[in-house]
Amino acid sequence: MVEGLGGFIGSDLSAYAADYLPEEIRHAILNTRDANGGAVPVLVTLADGRLWDGVVRNEDNFSLQLQSSDGAFHLIQKSEVASVKASSQPLMPEDYGQRLTPAELDDLVGYLMSVARSAGHQQ
Repeated sequence: MVEGLGGFIGSDLSAYAADYLPEEIRHAILNTRDANGGAVPVLVTLADGRLWDGVVRNEDNFSLQLQSSDGAFHLIQKSEVASVKASSQPLMPEDYGQRLTPAELDDLVGYLMSVARSAGHQQ
């Protein structure tokens, strides 16, 4: 998400570049496994057969709070859960080095830096 637009599952990147050098931003893009903040997509199967997918945002002994890709939060009682399995697909693609050309990667880094500057987040 940037400036309130985009997906809900990942972090808000509006001010991300304010705290990093361009080389650090590039490294984070190319090494998303290090940068996903520990968020792991899961598939929750309920005892009645319904399926929910998303990211677990909160969990205690009795319930878990799941955020689905549309941004909605679902409070699920653990007594209703048959299984919770980590997805085989990572939250973010891990092959940006192959997907993006060097120029596209430079553009993405520059975009994140300009968003942070325009929002007054640059140090």
